[in-house]
Amino acid sequence: MKNLRLKAIASSLALFLFFNLSNASGWHDETHLAVAKAAGYSRWYNAAGPDITKIKADFIERNNHYFDNEKDILVTAETVLAQISRYNSPKDSEGHLYGAIIASLREYEKTVKAGKYPEYHVAFCAHYIGDLSQPLHNTPYDAFNKKHHSINDGTVENEVLKNISLLKKNIYPINLRPDHLEEDLAREIARIANISRTLGHKLRKENRDMTKEEAYVQLGHSASLLKAVLKQIGKID
Repeated sequence: MKNLRLKAIASSLALFLFFNLSNASGWHDETHLAVAKAAGYSRWYNAAGPDITKIKADFIERNNHYFDNEKDILVTAETVLAQISRYNSPKDSEGHLYGAIIASLREYEKTVKAGKYPEYHVAFCAHYIGDLSQPLHNTPYDAFNKKHHSINDGTVENEVLKNISLLKKNIYPINLRPDHLEEDLAREIARIANISRTLGHKLRKENRDMTKEEAYVQLGHSASLLKAVLKQIGKID
C-alpha cells in the first residue's frame, strides 16, 4: 500500500512538472524581479506575479508568455499587432507573447480611466517584456527547447538580484512616441523578438545553453524596453 501511495505521488509530481515546466515557463522569479528593478519600476516585486497566476488560471494565462513561431517567420510590427486580440485566449497554443505586451497596457489604460487600481496590469506587462528576451520563448517548442528550457530560464537566477549593476550596463535608450505608442512599441517588440529568436537558433545549432554574458545582454533588452514603457505611462521620469 505504501509503495502504491509513493508511486501515485511520483506520478502526480511528474504531471505537475510536465505542465509547469513547459513552454509557458519563463525566466525564473528573481530574474523577472531584477529586470523590473533595473528598469526603475517602483513595484518591481510584483513582476513574478503572472507566473503565480498560472497556478489557478493556467490555460488562460500560459499562452501570454511565449510565441513558438512554428513557421519560423521574421517577426514584424504587423505580427505583433495581429496577436493583440488573442490576449488571454486558451485556444492559441502557439502563443501570443508579443500581443500580450500591448494588450496588458490597454488593460492598464482602461482600468485607469475606470478609476480602479491598475498596477497589476503593469506587473503583467513587465513580466511579458521580461519573457520577450528569453530566446526559447521565441522559437518552436521542439525537443531541444524542451530539454534546455528550464536551464536557460535560470542562467543567472541565483545571482541576478545581487548584480543589478551588470544588468543596468546593458540598458540603452528606446524612444516611444506618446502619439504613436502602440506603433513604436510593436516595432521595438519585433526587433527584440528577432534578436532573441536569432540567439535561440544559435543555441540550437551549437547544442548549448546561454552563457551568463549572453543572458545579461538579453535581459538588458527587456529592461530597456520596460524602462521606455514605464516612462510613457508616467511611472518613472
